[in-house]
This record gives sequence, structure tokens and C-alpha cells, in this order.
Amino acid sequence: MIERIESPNAFDGWTKRDVFSVRILSLLKSYSTKYEFCTFYRQLIDGKMTAILSKLDGNFTMSVEENCDVEELVHFFCINGYKTILCTDRFPLNPRFEEGEIMVSSAKRDTNLNGATLDEYPKLMDLYNFVDYGEQDFKAWYVDISHRIRHKTAKAYTLSVLDEIISSGILSSVIDNYSILTAVRTRDDFRRMGYGSALVNAICNDVKGYVYIMRDEGLNEEFYAKLGFENIGKWRMYK
Repeated sequence: MIERIESPNAFDGWTKRDVFSVRILSLLKSYSTKYEFCTFYRQLIDGKMTAILSKLDGNFTMSVEENCDVEELVHFFCINGYKTILCTDRFPLNPRFEEGEIMVSSAKRDTNLNGATLDEYPKLMDLYNFVDYGEQDFKAWYVDISHRIRHKTAKAYTLSVLDEIISSGILSSVIDNYSILTAVRTRDDFRRMGYGSALVNAICNDVKGYVYIMRDEGLNEEFYAKLGFENIGKWRMYK
């Protein structure tokens, strides 16, 4: 049975903390269950949760146990429709997808900022312009990320030299001792100078537990491996 949850306590029995669960649970902590644009679901088999799902503006994230009812979940998506579904590559749905690697680290390392200044509360407009989100609407992005930051389910970081941002990173999902690192970028003229590594190390040092990343296939593996990240599986996004 798949049901929409009405109480934020409905996921209390879910102990899994893979990258998908971290996204879902941090979103639940941010928005609770009171908004129609952000909804949450669980699959129950014999009274036990075998999958949890979040839906934000038509985009699903799903975390599953090995004994989940795959057929029921596929039927659920077919009936309800979706823009995207982010999940493990072991969940079969359709041939239209993108995928990449999941990496994780709990390493804490000495950090040399090479004269740069670390800002843990940067101006979000400056960060948005630096990351270059393309066609993504600033107002929608700002409302979401500032809401998450206020609820301590996200955190933004920048490195600056002479008051100009040279590197950035965002913990876009934070729950318990787990977080997901996104929006890592270093300005072209400051690359290969150690600033990107210094920022990632500083971010990892700032959290108590584990930091996940979801990188595109074949990109930046060596960079993150040198910083203590290890490949642990694949993400897949169905479209």
C-alpha cells in the first residue's frame, strides 16, 4: 500500500540514510506536510515501510528497501505522473534516464585557505550569480534555499579574495549527521590553485558526519577521491 503521509512523524521508523533518504527527510523537516506543492508518501508491506517518497513541484525522490513492491511503485508513478524521479539505479522504470555516481566521505582534514576568506553566510544573490543557475528562476531558488537555511536543512559557503567570490558550495540537504554537497564551483582563473579543495575540506570539517555528492558519470572523480570521497553506487533520474 502506498499512502500520502499527513504527519511528519510518519517517517520516524525509517532508519535508512542513503543519499535519497537524506534528500527526502531534510525536505520534510523544511516544509513538513502542510503544503500541496511538497508532498510525501510511504509504501507499507505488512505494516513496515519499504519505500519513502517526496514530491516537490512534480519532481520525485525515492528511497527503497530491497523488499519493496516494485510493481506497485511503478503503477503509482504511471497513475500520478511525474516530471522526474531520482532514485537508485537498481529501480527499473523506463529507458529514459540520466545517471551518475554517488560518493561519500566522513574525512576531516586540515585546511589551508591560501589567503582566501571563508563565508558561511554569503549573500544569496551573489551566490546565485556566481553559480550560474542558467534559466532557473532566482525568486523560486531564493525562496527555497533561504527557507531551508532558516530551518537548518541547508547551508551555503563561499571563498572570497578581495571581496570577490572565487569558490562556492552548498549543503542542499542536511539531516541528522548526513548532508549532500552541491553547487561546487571555482572561478576559472582560480582553478588548480587549491581553492576548490580547501573549500570542500572546510565544508566537510563543518559537519559532524557524512557528506554525499552526486556527480555526473566520468566527471571530477579524481578531485573528490583525493579529498577522501569514495564511490558507493549510482543515482538515476528518470524523465
